[in-house]
Amino acid sequence: MRLLWFVPFLLLLFIEGSVGRPFYPLPSKNEVKHRKSLQTFRPYNIAHRGSNGELPEETTGAYMRAIEEGADFIETDILATKDGSLICFHDVTLDETTDIAAHKEFANRIRTYEVQGDNVTGWFIVDFTLAELKTLRVKQRYKFRDQKYNGKFSIITFEEFISIALDADRIVGIYPEIKNPVFINQRVKWADGKKFEDKFVETLLKYGYKGAYMSKEWQKQPVFIQSFAPTSLLYISNFTDSPKIFLIDDVTMPTQDTNQSYWDITSDKYLEFIKDYVVGIGPWKDTIVPVENNYLGPPLILLRKRMLMTFRYTHTHTGMSRHSCIWTSIRTHM
Repeated sequence: MRLLWFVPFLLLLFIEGSVGRPFYPLPSKNEVKHRKSLQTFRPYNIAHRGSNGELPEETTGAYMRAIEEGADFIETDILATKDGSLICFHDVTLDETTDIAAHKEFANRIRTYEVQGDNVTGWFIVDFTLAELKTLRVKQRYKFRDQKYNGKFSIITFEEFISIALDADRIVGIYPEIKNPVFINQRVKWADGKKFEDKFVETLLKYGYKGAYMSKEWQKQPVFIQSFAPTSLLYISNFTDSPKIFLIDDVTMPTQDTNQSYWDITSDKYLEFIKDYVVGIGPWKDTIVPVENNYLGPPLILLRKRMLMTFRYTHTHTGMSRHSCIWTSIRTHM
């Protein structure tokens, strides 16, 4: 696993089984006792979408490989299907990282929806049931990565992801993201009237994920909850005290839920507000140190605001994505 080291976490003062059958039994069926504790003497190693430089992202293979290679946390994006199941997948469309185009039975499912202010056309996860999605196979996002594992893995559920962490022979934390909550809540409806964030938290609590950062409960089953949507983080604070990370996009981008720019979001006043709900922020790396003519430029104001923060941990990153964590983690993009 290739590890890229990034800035310390800035704490705000603050292979796959058959279709329909998980490769791993769910956690309640395979309890591992006397596991080695999560290390706290060095920076956390967070496997972003698993070891996705080697195997297709967000698959059992990528997460298993990351654990084998020493990851302290495995990171994932959580979305919801048409029938309300929570799955591990990054894009709201299936086009880039699955073989959906080869499935003639789904040819008529292409749709155009507005996603964060843009019209996007493709096969959307919210138009497929979990059973239908399980018939698809995942492939590598980038052509320069090893293609030999394409087609060997299916999309996995949030519960299957949790089982991979809980079935490890040592304590492995999870780092899930509430992905595109505005879009999901617009398109997916649950019979009990609850919403995406409710189902997300219910799943974590069902499998014992609770407790403030570094509490005894947290150290037994470590978790960080992340999202680009500040209202989602504030909402779930009513139901869980698990530590939360506020992700920050390019400062010129609007938030998907409050229609603020991320420049507004990173103001001293807003950071002073949000620190009561989150333990840290996860900005895009270019909001920290920009690249100018292929050289690193001078640090931007977000980094200079570190007087509001304290240095605690660092983040390692196994894949290439746009964001990374600051608690600091800083994400990269290709």
